[in-house]
Amino acid sequence: MLEGRNVIKGAVAIVAAAIGISTAATRNSDGVITSAGSIDAFAVRVGDCFDDEAFESTEISELPGVPCAQEHDNEIYAVFDLDADKWLGDERVEELAYQGCLDRFEPVIGKSYEESIYDYTPIYPSEGSWKRVNDREVICVGYDMHFEKLTGSMIGSGL
Repeated sequence: MLEGRNVIKGAVAIVAAAIGISTAATRNSDGVITSAGSIDAFAVRVGDCFDDEAFESTEISELPGVPCAQEHDNEIYAVFDLDADKWLGDERVEELAYQGCLDRFEPVIGKSYEESIYDYTPIYPSEGSWKRVNDREVICVGYDMHFEKLTGSMIGSGL
């Protein structure tokens, strides 16, 4: 899934076994993560930051959330649902997820993908999660293209 990283290939389910995060992230009244911990994959929000441990599994049910003010690997810059009733096939779901995240990149980050210092990858439903839990959600994840740690938010950065 992460081109150049080869961390995950193919569809990633946003269901199944937890990845071992023991405590829930704490949010303030605005919904911003204030202390590190797990975030349910179906409860993520634009602006949530997390570390790469999430990508150690091919099926994701939780993300290791951290405050964006602390060093982190990734930030969620968009979340959207695929508009389809039936399973479209692995390749088509992947294609729609990548294109949807690309379409949302410049308006959210403030610079075109081609000119940005950031790269992106989508987390998208597998056939199993699509059929078992009616999962249509795509999570657009941004990260530094040189795999440097981020501090602060990518959103609106113009980088």
